Amino acid sequence: MAEFKLVINDAKHGKSYSKILNESESENLMNLKIKDKVKGDYFGFHGYEFEITGGTDKAGFPMRYDLEGSGRKKALLANGPCVKIKEKGMRVRKTIRGNTIANDTSQVNLKVLNYGKDSVAKLLGKEEKKEEISSKETTEKEKEEKEQPKTEKKTIEKEEKRN
Repeated sequence: MAEFKLVINDAKHGKSYSKILNESESENLMNLKIKDKVKGDYFGFHGYEFEITGGTDKAGFPMRYDLEGSGRKKALLANGPCVKIKEKGMRVRKTIRGNTIANDTSQVNLKVLNYGKDSVAKLLGKEEKKEEISSKETTEKEKEEKEQPKTEKKTIEKEEKRN
């Protein structure tokens, strides 16, 4: 079987996360198509629901939603994903992968539809730890900046640069 790399787009927080699935977890994604919905329970995201938005194969060729099957084709494309059109009316022949997930797929892109109890970052163990900055230093700087008029701030900054 194949091992997939999941790229999960969390639009709520504006971040993307990656997770590598083992063979038993990746079996649940086999033969699914782009725009299909997947429960997160299959790969450790309890209460989550995802939508498949795309992916790539082992050689790096992107999946395209309107090409049926799992094989590669050299298609003549005028718009949509996988294509950058530079002039009006221009078409480009590109190698693309079909919309079905198969053994050749190496990366699957997902979008979060329904959220569970915990955040995606917490479930993956990538939650950011906020460093504690001494609050006294920050409050003193804020007070000094508020008390000084703008012209004084500029002159003070210029003096600091000179020194």
